[in-house]
Amino acid sequence: MPLVLSILMSGVVSAVATASNIGPGASFAAAWPNAWVASWMVAFPTLLVVLPLVRRLVAIIVEQPR
Repeated sequence: MPLVLSILMSGVVSAVATASNIGPGASFAAAWPNAWVASWMVAFPTLLVVLPLVRRLVAIIVEQPR
Protein backbone atom coordinates (compact mmCIF):
# COMPACT_ATOMS: atom_id res chain seq x y z
CA MET A 1 0.00 0.00 0.00
CA PRO A 2 2.68 2.62 0.82
CA LEU A 3 4.39 2.05 -2.53
CA VAL A 4 1.21 2.54 -4.59
CA LEU A 5 0.02 5.43 -2.43
CA SER A 6 3.35 7.25 -2.72
CA ILE A 7 3.41 6.79 -6.50
CA LEU A 8 -0.12 8.13 -6.96
CA MET A 9 0.11 11.00 -4.48
CA SER A 10 3.54 12.21 -5.60
CA GLY A 11 2.36 12.04 -9.22
CA VAL A 12 -0.71 14.15 -8.55
CA VAL A 13 1.06 16.67 -6.33
CA SER A 14 4.03 17.06 -8.68
CA ALA A 15 1.67 17.48 -11.65
CA VAL A 16 -0.28 20.23 -9.88
CA ALA A 17 2.89 22.00 -8.73
CA THR A 18 4.54 21.74 -12.14
CA ALA A 19 1.42 22.93 -13.97
CA SER A 20 0.97 25.88 -11.62
CA ASN A 21 4.60 26.91 -12.03
CA ILE A 22 5.17 26.49 -15.77
CA GLY A 23 1.67 25.93 -17.17
CA PRO A 24 0.45 23.24 -19.55
CA GLY A 25 2.22 22.50 -22.80
CA ALA A 26 5.42 20.95 -24.07
CA SER A 27 7.47 22.33 -21.20
CA PHE A 28 5.09 20.63 -18.73
CA ALA A 29 5.49 17.27 -20.47
CA ALA A 30 9.27 17.62 -20.31
CA ALA A 31 9.47 18.81 -16.70
CA TRP A 32 6.84 16.70 -14.96
CA PRO A 33 8.53 13.25 -15.06
CA ASN A 34 11.64 14.67 -13.38
CA ALA A 35 9.51 16.40 -10.76
CA TRP A 36 7.59 13.16 -10.19
CA VAL A 37 10.71 11.09 -9.62
CA ALA A 38 12.14 13.67 -7.21
CA SER A 39 8.82 13.83 -5.34
CA TRP A 40 8.52 10.05 -5.15
CA MET A 41 12.06 9.70 -3.80
CA VAL A 42 10.98 11.84 -0.84
CA ALA A 43 7.38 10.59 -0.55
CA PHE A 44 8.03 6.85 -0.31
CA PRO A 45 10.54 6.85 2.57
CA THR A 46 8.52 9.54 4.34
CA LEU A 47 5.40 7.43 4.07
CA LEU A 48 7.20 4.39 5.46
CA VAL A 49 8.36 6.40 8.49
CA VAL A 50 5.12 8.33 9.10
CA LEU A 51 2.57 5.56 8.47
CA PRO A 52 2.93 3.87 11.90
CA LEU A 53 2.43 7.22 13.62
CA VAL A 54 -0.64 7.96 11.50
CA ARG A 55 -2.11 4.56 12.33
CA ARG A 56 -1.64 5.22 16.07
CA LEU A 57 -3.20 8.67 15.82
CA VAL A 58 -6.20 7.32 13.90
CA ALA A 59 -6.62 4.55 16.50
CA ILE A 60 -6.74 7.22 19.23
CA ILE A 61 -9.23 9.38 17.36
CA VAL A 62 -11.52 6.68 15.96
CA GLU A 63 -13.33 4.30 18.25
CA GLN A 64 -12.81 0.67 17.25
CA PRO A 65 -15.95 -1.38 16.57
CA ARG A 66 -16.88 -3.85 19.29
